Amino acid sequence: MEHMGWISLVPPLVAVILAVITKNVIVSLFSGVYIGVLILVGGRPLEATTETIGNFLFPQVADSYNAAILVLLFFIGGFVALMEKSGGGAALALSAVKHINTKAKAQLSAWFGGIIIFFSDLGTPLIVGPVFDKIFDKAKISREKLAWIIDSTSSPVAVLIPFIGWGVYIMGLMKNEFDAAGLALSEFDTLVQVIPFQFYAILTVLMIPLVAVTKLDFGPMAKAERRVRETGELYWPESKPLRRPETDGKAVSAEKGRAILIWLPLLVLFVTLFGLLMSFGFPFEPVAGNDFRVSLTTAYLLAAVSIVILMIVYKVKKFSEIFDIYTKGMQKMVYVAVTLVLAWSLGKVIGDMGTAAYIVEAIQGNVPAFIIPAILFLVGAAMSLASGSSWGTYAIMLPIAIPMALALDAHMLVCIGAVLSGGIFGDHCSPISDTTILSSTGAGADHLDHVKTQFPYAVTNGTIALIGFLVAGVTGSALTLLLTIVLLVLAVFILSKVYGVKTLREARV
Repeated sequence: MEHMGWISLVPPLVAVILAVITKNVIVSLFSGVYIGVLILVGGRPLEATTETIGNFLFPQVADSYNAAILVLLFFIGGFVALMEKSGGGAALALSAVKHINTKAKAQLSAWFGGIIIFFSDLGTPLIVGPVFDKIFDKAKISREKLAWIIDSTSSPVAVLIPFIGWGVYIMGLMKNEFDAAGLALSEFDTLVQVIPFQFYAILTVLMIPLVAVTKLDFGPMAKAERRVRETGELYWPESKPLRRPETDGKAVSAEKGRAILIWLPLLVLFVTLFGLLMSFGFPFEPVAGNDFRVSLTTAYLLAAVSIVILMIVYKVKKFSEIFDIYTKGMQKMVYVAVTLVLAWSLGKVIGDMGTAAYIVEAIQGNVPAFIIPAILFLVGAAMSLASGSSWGTYAIMLPIAIPMALALDAHMLVCIGAVLSGGIFGDHCSPISDTTILSSTGAGADHLDHVKTQFPYAVTNGTIALIGFLVAGVTGSALTLLLTIVLLVLAVFILSKVYGVKTLREARV
């Protein structure tokens, strides 16, 4: 395997360091690409500039597969914007709370509300949070608990869905590496097979009902719960709850929205997508990547048409306003599209410099293959925690992880799952993550209070996930997921016993 030695590590390291310093994924990725090209052309800045534009950026956009992914992202962006502004999400969530009369039901309802708004990780906190905040206040459940629930059903849910923006982005990164390695693999089938190895995301989503049912509260969350239960105070004296930011245009309230504005367009989306896929032989035959992208784009277009018709019929907004929402939603995907183009470019730079080959050569014989997923999980977590961006982490890590898995004979599905889990874990813990900030905002909680109360729960899931990757690194079996779930249940039982007794004892004092 040819490589340029240690210098091949410079582009990804530059991207990581700048992501931590600037908190800007685009600046970081572009800098990594440019520095790599500068090294490849022998340190000539002008030539590096023209090469970066002409031979690294342009080809990524001109590639038919990449172009299809970018077009699909814009269709997804427009559809999600309509769903968020229709008021249907809030109405659907509100319909789930009519019969709430216990603390457990309140938490489970918020959890369910977060799951059904799976199509928008950033929209979940601002849709579900304002619907449930007063319900949590009435049930004497802390705002910190609400922030944790909606944070745990935003990115962790979105990363498990293959056909929304997250999945499309990840598939784009994987396809680039499959082509470079000469693998005739379906990126969609591969991502579906990776789902059982996304230990952190699955454990995070499952922990909410476990906590709600067992009444487990520990660490700072236990203190927050006692504060509300015993004093009725929503905040600590020093807390500064975040206000909900103004959105683009006036959102439709839950009272004016209708649940049909959510479930019917989603039904159109699913029926269209799987109907078209079945015409290509799904699930008994593999579906070609281009057929899958065309089917998904068609499904999002028809779903958008259906929600436009519904918004007009129910007089939610005028057509001109609806169209403006749709185009603004497409515009918001420009950032994602640019990030993806730069990620593809950085992957090409890393490939040309032989970065993965150098890493493989350095660790081959020194590090057993089974431990590779655990290492990828820890590195991804650290990178995402420091930068606050799981997407930036994926852009840097997947072009390295996939070639490493192939060269070191490590289980590729487990390695991909480790990168995805590490990115979500770090993002979930990071105080500078957009979903962390929006969860504090949507719940009306103090941001630092949310970070402090969520962290122990995240670390519990992260520790179990790490154990899972050590085991899966050996077995390569999706059944490892069952082990991690059993460990989670045991952890909940033990913590509820230890900290439950402690909580009661302190309450008596």
